[in-house]
Amino acid sequence: MRYALIREMDISNGIGVGVSLFVQGCHFHCEGCFNEETWDFGGGHEWTKEVEEKFFGLISRPYIKRVSILGGEPLAPENLPGVLLLLAKIKTKFPDKTIWLYTGYKWETIQKEEIRYATALCADVVVDGQFDLSKQDLLNEKIVFAGSTNQRIINTRETLKAKEVVELNI
Repeated sequence: MRYALIREMDISNGIGVGVSLFVQGCHFHCEGCFNEETWDFGGGHEWTKEVEEKFFGLISRPYIKRVSILGGEPLAPENLPGVLLLLAKIKTKFPDKTIWLYTGYKWETIQKEEIRYATALCADVVVDGQFDLSKQDLLNEKIVFAGSTNQRIINTRETLKAKEVVELNI
């Protein structure tokens, strides 16, 4: 797995103060993407044991309540094994931290593929769907943590209970 950036203190990619990891590589190439530099799977930086240790050190700070994984595309086939392993480690070491996962894949598509679904289930919140520039609405409070109105902010635990998509109340 490669990564583009680690944001050590982030308030824009989920509720509360968090640490955000931008993985490297994306096949979607959405028009108007704010993060085009993350599209190239060969770009960014190598995810090493030293980087992971630093990342976990950042997460361990008591005022960090959330970890967000975005990109690039965390659920791209090239990123899936590394992201799944990383999310499992976060859940084990920091069970009280909330995990947000941003993906261009729709929840219904994620459910059809075992490894993507397993990865998404490690997250407490999944923001799904590709960014759509024509549906960007910067004044819409409902999507304060998404980029366009076609994206959903999904409460994964409640979605599993209800057996249908339940969006997070913000």
